Amino acid sequence: MLIGLCGGICSGKHSVLDYLVQRHNFQVLTVPRSTSTPSVAKSASEAHVLANSTHPGTTFFKIEDLLDYATKYWQENFVTPSIHNLDDLSVLNRRPFFILVHIDAPISLRWTRFKAICASSSLTPPTLEQFVLRNDTHLYSPDTNLSTVASLAQIKLLNSTTSLPKLWASLDALNLTDPSRIRPAWDHYFMTLASLAARRSNCMRRQVGCVLVRNKRILATGYNGTPRNIKNCADGGCPRCNSTSTTTSSTSGGADLSTCLCIHAEENALLEAGRERINTSSVLYCNTCPCLTCTIKIVQVGITEVVYSQSYYMDAEAAKIFLEAGVKLRQFSPPREGLVDLERQWEELVGSGRAPRKTGRLGGVESWTHGVFSVESEDENAEKVNGDVNGFHE
Repeated sequence: MLIGLCGGICSGKHSVLDYLVQRHNFQVLTVPRSTSTPSVAKSASEAHVLANSTHPGTTFFKIEDLLDYATKYWQENFVTPSIHNLDDLSVLNRRPFFILVHIDAPISLRWTRFKAICASSSLTPPTLEQFVLRNDTHLYSPDTNLSTVASLAQIKLLNSTTSLPKLWASLDALNLTDPSRIRPAWDHYFMTLASLAARRSNCMRRQVGCVLVRNKRILATGYNGTPRNIKNCADGGCPRCNSTSTTTSSTSGGADLSTCLCIHAEENALLEAGRERINTSSVLYCNTCPCLTCTIKIVQVGITEVVYSQSYYMDAEAAKIFLEAGVKLRQFSPPREGLVDLERQWEELVGSGRAPRKTGRLGGVESWTHGVFSVESEDENAEKVNGDVNGFHE
């Protein structure tokens, strides 16, 4: 696995890099910048402030050399912060084992972090206006296109966490190193196909997709919508789904289902497969938990396992029927991608009782149930250690 890190000034890139190195034994691969950077000056508004490098790594002359090395040792784990422009990303994207992670934070917080770093280097910090202008140059310069690079990241971390222990715990919960991020497991694969099938739905109420599988081979797919030769639901074909009545509104769930003309995704898949092709090794994947009507049909045709992604208001009733009939029902949650708020991730850990606890402190070292962290104080750690900078260019 090769993870690329990109992000704004003091967003926390090197804190995430440290996490991957210390927690998961990733090796750091770097490529020097091809453009010159300003030398340290009296004012940090025009200075190049170097981040403290605590991990030895392997440096390459160009990004192609880095990729060749990672390809040769593809079964090992690598991380690189050296994505300097869109061309670098295009090179790295050639390999299926590459994942791009973008880290960001509110600009006021990043400015505060940068001021703390400037203070530690005896430099005059920039004003907020100066910082914003440099940040805009960093992200939107046509020479780098870093804003475009950020938009292409599979995972986008909002890093407003206030301490390293919280950051590490949130990253643990996110599980960046999950192998299925590189090659989806079977559940992930079939659920993705079910979600794709759902996009063909013409129902006005919800898009549901289903994939029927036997021995990891697809028997049939289905999505919900009006029957053949009937006007599409989205075009007014189903009066019930298109009704604006309060008794049949979308907020009332499955009200008046007996008047609905739409065939459900599960029904379509079962009709397509036929009873003779379904046996005791068949599994039904659906992006939404089946309703009661579909549940009894699934039981009748002999499906032995149902995997769903999204909950439905009838989940408890459907689960009772499946349990009595001996059909295994389970919910699948794929690895989280897209925007992930790490502070909210921490709050979820606290709410579920899974958050690590501080077990002690001795001098400048704090012990937690998931690691040991060097700190000066919690407030300073939030600003100084959980921020990073390679000058205003990184």
